Amino acid sequence: MNHSDHKGFASTALDVVHAWAKFRLVRRSVRGPRGDVFERTHLSTPGAVGVVALTPDNYIVLVSQYRSSFDEFVLEIPAGMRDIDGEEPARTAMRELAEETGYVAADIEYLGSCLSSPGVTDSVVELFVARGVVPGQSFPEGPEEMEMDVLCVPFAEALEMVEQGVLTDAKSSVAILLTARRFSDLGQ
Repeated sequence: MNHSDHKGFASTALDVVHAWAKFRLVRRSVRGPRGDVFERTHLSTPGAVGVVALTPDNYIVLVSQYRSSFDEFVLEIPAGMRDIDGEEPARTAMRELAEETGYVAADIEYLGSCLSSPGVTDSVVELFVARGVVPGQSFPEGPEEMEMDVLCVPFAEALEMVEQGVLTDAKSSVAILLTARRFSDLGQ
């Protein structure tokens, strides 16, 4: 997350408008640098993780999952909410990868973080890469994951999908681009 000195903006109140599951709709009152007071609402979440899962032959594991906010299937890297209190993000990433796809990672490396939509939510997605993943048994949860398609495509093809606007999910695009910059052996 970017850090600043707030440049004269001061939070004066934070109220929970509505709470459900691990989500909260909050209203923040803010005094601006010119003395004006205003309110903004956003969705507060525990954050999420996303993982670029690469097979030994440099194929990337992707999922196509129904997303009700768009009423469409969206192509993404495996990802999930940080919904277990105290669980380390790397552990969450490995758990979510196995649950959604069945692929298992021996180890995982931190790539960076991505702000989902900072004007709408405080959600931070922690991004990881796992190399040499192998298939195992998946444990899908919920109706979307039960109907999810798991795809393996050459990493170079996934990178092309980002560049051509076929794969448009923000966390996936950022993670794939970070992975491409970090590893030169992915057949680009």
